[in-house]
Amino acid sequence: MKDITITDSILYIGADDKDIDLFESQYVVPNGVSYNSYVILDEKVAVMDTVDARRRDVWLENLEQALAGRTVDYLVVSHMEPDHAANIQVLAGKYPDMKVVGNAKTFPMIAQFFDMDLSSRSVVVKEGDTLSLGSHELTFVMAPMVHWPEVMVSYEKSEKILFSADGFGKFGALDTEEDWACEARRYYFNIVGKYGAQVQSLLKKAAGLDINIICPLHGPILKENLGYYIGKYNTWSSYQPEDEGILVAYASIHGNTRKAAIKMKEILEAKGAKKVAITDLSRDDMAEAIEDAFRYDKMVLAAATYDAGMFPCMEDFLHHLKSKNFQKRTVALIENGSWAPMAAKQMRSLLEQMKEITICGNAVSIRSAMKDADVAEMEALAEELLAK
Repeated sequence: MKDITITDSILYIGADDKDIDLFESQYVVPNGVSYNSYVILDEKVAVMDTVDARRRDVWLENLEQALAGRTVDYLVVSHMEPDHAANIQVLAGKYPDMKVVGNAKTFPMIAQFFDMDLSSRSVVVKEGDTLSLGSHELTFVMAPMVHWPEVMVSYEKSEKILFSADGFGKFGALDTEEDWACEARRYYFNIVGKYGAQVQSLLKKAAGLDINIICPLHGPILKENLGYYIGKYNTWSSYQPEDEGILVAYASIHGNTRKAAIKMKEILEAKGAKKVAITDLSRDDMAEAIEDAFRYDKMVLAAATYDAGMFPCMEDFLHHLKSKNFQKRTVALIENGSWAPMAAKQMRSLLEQMKEITICGNAVSIRSAMKDADVAEMEALAEELLAK
């Protein structure tokens, strides 16, 4: 079992997945992902969530080692997504006297995923209900739409531990040595980002709890400097820019729009922009592009016209941002077209469907390849963007 110390009576029994190709069949995870599960050993034994079916055997071995011959009295189901709930039926079969703890929205979902009868084994809890295990007591806090409707978190008051479901999670196996914020940010905005209002509601509830340790369902257990992590979540979930900077995101067919985007980056830097990131939407990780769009306060979109619209990867990018509730940013537009430039009109139309997006006045419209006159317009656009 992975040697991860939480407390003497609360043990980690999760597993790393380092050979997964895509998380949720869409997110690149170069350092894998962890499926976290925990067991509380007291007069009664409670398992806090299961893991993905991909790591069932490892998880069951870890659980048996932690139990050392004891049985499981309760399974607490925080979240029904299969990367955490895939083994509910397996555990229920292995421990026939085990009760399953969830809320009113949990059990209909269990019935959707599994063909089993839990009617005599269900413990249905609501906001503020408690479950005594002996010296440990769990208090349940509902967290609907963070990021599924049945999500709840659990607070263990004797050791001041918050079992935070997908909150405060990150990509990366637990033996990965890397900065927390980068992969936690990419995880947050791509998976939870749409539900900022609901995360804000949960943070307000959590503010009334005395928390020493946060145990998420993905990523490292957080024990120190909790204010830093909570502060990041407050910024992210309120849709405020985290850093002053500009993302230049481009969609280029033959390379001419790419050249314009690179030139725009150089112009912005020459005019004093603190940070300018650039991403090729055709080739770079879409999830990282979305992360950077939320991270910085400004953005330049440069797209070629394609089939009387915008090049598809730009359209995909903007639809992703809209679906994640992108807002409170300033955007400048550059388009390219050989006979009927339309990308700027289409980009503007999508941006206008988002909240509190300020769009710089006139787009720079390039005809096929960037010329000196275009560079002059880009200089003016850069000045306008930096002034806002």
